[in-house]
Amino acid sequence: MLDMIKSYYFIEIIFSYVNEEQKLKIIKYNKKLQKNINISIINYKHFKGKYIIYESNRKGKEYYSQYNNLAFEGEYLNRKRNGKGKEYDECGKLKFEGEYLNGKRNGHGKEFWNGILMFEGEYLNGKRNGKGKAYDSNGKLTFEGKYLNNQEWIGTAYDGNNNIICKFNEINGIRKEYYNNGQIKFEGKYLNGKRWEGKGYDTLNNIVYELKDGKGLIKEYYKNGNLIFEGEYLKGEKNGKGKEYECFGGILLFEGEYLNGKRNGKGKEYNIYKENTLEYEGEYLDNKKNGKGIFDNGIIKFDGIYLYDFMLKGKLYINEKLEYDGEFLYDKKWNGKGYDGKGNIIYEIKNGNGKIIEYDEFGDILFEGEYLNGKRNGKGKEYNNDEIIFEGEYLNGKRNIKGKNWLEK
Repeated sequence: MLDMIKSYYFIEIIFSYVNEEQKLKIIKYNKKLQKNINISIINYKHFKGKYIIYESNRKGKEYYSQYNNLAFEGEYLNRKRNGKGKEYDECGKLKFEGEYLNGKRNGHGKEFWNGILMFEGEYLNGKRNGKGKAYDSNGKLTFEGKYLNNQEWIGTAYDGNNNIICKFNEINGIRKEYYNNGQIKFEGKYLNGKRWEGKGYDTLNNIVYELKDGKGLIKEYYKNGNLIFEGEYLKGEKNGKGKEYECFGGILLFEGEYLNGKRNGKGKEYNIYKENTLEYEGEYLDNKKNGKGIFDNGIIKFDGIYLYDFMLKGKLYINEKLEYDGEFLYDKKWNGKGYDGKGNIIYEIKNGNGKIIEYDEFGDILFEGEYLNGKRNGKGKEYNNDEIIFEGEYLNGKRNIKGKNWLEK
């Protein structure tokens, strides 16, 4: 199963330059590869995560295979996005509208979040390049000027109330940053858009750190004056040990190692609502849980191996009692055995198929029935406080037409 996941990422990286039609042919005529990644042409769309329906007049549509929702609609040329188009998130809300060239955003475009305009400007090779304006979630202007490779380059930053907090003259050179209250945040020299030499201040105008040649121990504060990060800097970004804090209550969120501005190496995550309650302890790669770790939530829940934030292999617990031991595929139980509260094996699942029992965090039964491809498929029952609330058939994890809803009796 590990080979299966490794093959997935291998194909996505090695064949990233190959168009969809060619990639399909590569898989179709390589039976060994199909066997390793456990797919066939029939479920190819699930392997990719999206599938495409090409239409006449150079137009087409892409869909999320997991949700069967529209992901993109627009113009194509040579099986790539070329011309005008629209992108949607998994919930069906517009997230981008603009122009494309050779599969990437190029030209004028708009970015949205939850239906709210967040950016409008120019793109080149998929990144913000050229003139543009950025907005916050309330529609207030936060930056106006020029971008270079997604970074604010030359222009003016605002606090959301039209108050200037920073003016950028160039990506290299002398800059000043300000807090919302008008106090200086950082002044000094920038190199490639990163703080390089200078002094940093808290919201009370106290000098809290100094950088030389992109190195130093820094402290960053939120606009309300609360500390949100403290740690080591190297080459103008987070490198080494550091700590992150919640911006309002000051609760510790993370402590561990960083590389090139991201969580990399060993680290610990804490619950944002319960102070000093450990959520996860283990290894990270590019901000994601990757490697051996423990998911705690105060008491142990999972002890095993993660891959790109997903559980891969290990033991799952409920109320500190073993509930499942085996392999996962994107957090779905895939190959393993399930246990009751007394340590007895009560079910076994193979390749995501079998009869299974699901429990809530208190150990109460939620569902018992048939699984196919890691989801509820076939006959099953749902419970609430040990009472049946639904009995019938499922399809792709959802209740199918055939069934009896006991709450409607």
